[in-house]
Amino acid sequence: MNIWSKLITALRGGTHEVGEAIVDVQALRILDQEVRDATEELNNARENLAEMMARQKVAEQKSTTLSSKIAEFEGYAIQALDKNDKVLALEVAEKIADLENQLKTEQNAEEGYHENVDSLRVAIKQADSNIKELKHQLEIVKATENVQRAQSAVAQRYSASNSKLTTAMDSLERIKEKQELKSAQLNAAEELAKDTSEDSLKHRLEEAGVVSDGQNADTVLARLKTQLTPRLANDSHTKE
Repeated sequence: MNIWSKLITALRGGTHEVGEAIVDVQALRILDQEVRDATEELNNARENLAEMMARQKVAEQKSTTLSSKIAEFEGYAIQALDKNDKVLALEVAEKIADLENQLKTEQNAEEGYHENVDSLRVAIKQADSNIKELKHQLEIVKATENVQRAQSAVAQRYSASNSKLTTAMDSLERIKEKQELKSAQLNAAEELAKDTSEDSLKHRLEEAGVVSDGQNADTVLARLKTQLTPRLANDSHTKE
């Protein structure tokens, strides 16, 4: 195989791939149109069936009419024979033969219509069932296609915004950290305010003499003098 043949084969392969890609993309549209075409053909078949049933009915009526005429002319032929009118009897017999030929034609037509009507009824029933099933499957395929298209759109948007989402999550974490820090600061300030309030109340109580403000130099000296007085008294008594 020379280079030109290979190139032509490659081009044919590429054309085939492009054609398959177009068919794949338009698959649902093509299938939908095929269902519509099949439905239209089925409706045409129903019209043909109705027409054939009408023709069968006409053939039946003609057969019935011809049978009546044949019976009528047979009566005439018998009467002519009774009168020994062979010429008239022969003429009536020819009429009867013609009517019987017509009857045979109509009966054959009626039989053919009957067979075709039965066959067409079966075909229409099967086609109708197939089209209904195809429509049902087409609805399922369309629903699946819509779901997959939605999932694909979500996946693409998520992939495109993944970095933005990560940045947003980081920002959210920083905001939460700042909020936690602010909450801790508020709690600390509340505790400090509480301590300051308690110290102020204690100071005011001490100034009012309600509570003692603790040990100071005067208190210590007064306590020591109290301890020293009994000792001086004992020393004076010992000297005497």
